[in-house]
Amino acid sequence: MKVDLREAVTGGRGRVWILAGAVAVACVGFLHLPERSLAQTPSGKDVVAPTAYVSLDPAGRGSKAQIAVVMKIRPGFHVNAREKSAEYLIATDLKSEVPAGFSAGEVAYPKGKLEKFVFSKTPLNVYQDTVVLKVPVTVLATAPTGQQHIPMKLRYQACSQEICLPPVTLNVDALINVAASASASRPVHPEIFKMP
Repeated sequence: MKVDLREAVTGGRGRVWILAGAVAVACVGFLHLPERSLAQTPSGKDVVAPTAYVSLDPAGRGSKAQIAVVMKIRPGFHVNAREKSAEYLIATDLKSEVPAGFSAGEVAYPKGKLEKFVFSKTPLNVYQDTVVLKVPVTVLATAPTGQQHIPMKLRYQACSQEICLPPVTLNVDALINVAASASASRPVHPEIFKMP
């Protein structure tokens, strides 16, 4: 008497196909699992939303203004402060590329906050939530009038409680509306440029 081993093990041909179908579905689900996991980890560029503001509008020739870059940091993430806690960490860095007709001073970085994280034995100096970086700018007598662009580059490394993303550099553009006379300058955005 011949016995079909496949039938003996599975109880019939229909069950072989059901079993094969279940294995195929499981494999497809497994193949897509990493894709779903990757989709949950944002790009470093999506963790910080920087916006530039100018303290004067217009800013007359001969006036001194400030540019503020407001960094809104995604909840659950932080970036290393300018004063980094360890040599291997990448500090937040803002560089301005002032065009002819302007001069810029040193960037004023706020103090960070010491926080404990799973991946570090010692507390790290970080920025969270909203942080404001300020750059003093002088509008020279030779500055062209009208709307002028001050390009800047913001470099940072974002981390969560568990992982650190690769460092990124974002382009930030500040618009300064230049008037012919310093007497035309008008202060704006007092909520950002309040006196210390």
